Amino acid sequence: MDAALDDVFIDEISFPAADGYALAGTLFLPRGTKRHAVLINSATAVPRKIYRGFASYLAHRGCAVLTYDYRGIGDSRLPAMVGYNQPKSLVGFKASMSDWAALDVTAAVRWMRERYNTLPLAYVGHSYGGQALGLIENNSEISRAAFVASQAATWRLMTSPEKYRVYAFMNFVGVPLAHALGYAPGWAGIGEDLPKGVFLQWAEWVRSPRYLFDSKLPALDNFAKFKGELRALCFSDDPWATRPAVELLMGGFTAIKPEVLTVTPSEVGAKGIGHFGFFRPAHRDTLWRGVAEWLQGE
Repeated sequence: MDAALDDVFIDEISFPAADGYALAGTLFLPRGTKRHAVLINSATAVPRKIYRGFASYLAHRGCAVLTYDYRGIGDSRLPAMVGYNQPKSLVGFKASMSDWAALDVTAAVRWMRERYNTLPLAYVGHSYGGQALGLIENNSEISRAAFVASQAATWRLMTSPEKYRVYAFMNFVGVPLAHALGYAPGWAGIGEDLPKGVFLQWAEWVRSPRYLFDSKLPALDNFAKFKGELRALCFSDDPWATRPAVELLMGGFTAIKPEVLTVTPSEVGAKGIGHFGFFRPAHRDTLWRGVAEWLQGE
């Protein structure tokens, strides 16, 4: 275990998904008393390392924090048998977005709940990470959830011209590539490589008027199980998680009344925030502090 700056210990770990698949994670622990447990859940095609700064900040404030990679992403992608530190091809790798929720996110919640059973468990969801909260059967274990740029990401609710670029990419580039190559390559502009099943399900949801709510997933029933506090942040310059798209996702949580806050970059002294900017360290004393205080009930 390495001692990190800001009085935080950082430990690289592995834990089993619901089906036994090994998921890579990073545990951030305060040197002092642990007062809260926080699980950070990634966006699509985004490795856990981009949340490292925010996770360290939360740990500095007394939280035990776990970040992790979904199967097929980052360090939860199997290594190649040859070559130094090379990932195995995703061709033939079986995974979908609904698998990520049912097998990976569900297991991460269970691992945190069992390990820190005396602490309130909070949930941070970035983009897909927020969507997954509604799909997992054990979301009742979460006391508070903060969503960052998390939305029902139908292309119809994105801003122009981005909505048309996304529609064209999904239909005429991404889906054909995924079928041709057996996976969705990161070099096409999506971030990390994605398993074929993940990308095709994502594309299906993006093309549907109500995103995942138009699917036939039985797991949609789990949205109504969540009865904790929920606050969703959207950013005025984010072309993907627009307020209507965020509100569409929030509407799925029928047992509660989620709070939706729109933040403009100028309010926090920034030139831009967009879909990923929340996690930049420049927001430590503004956005990070606000979310941390809310998660900790301060």
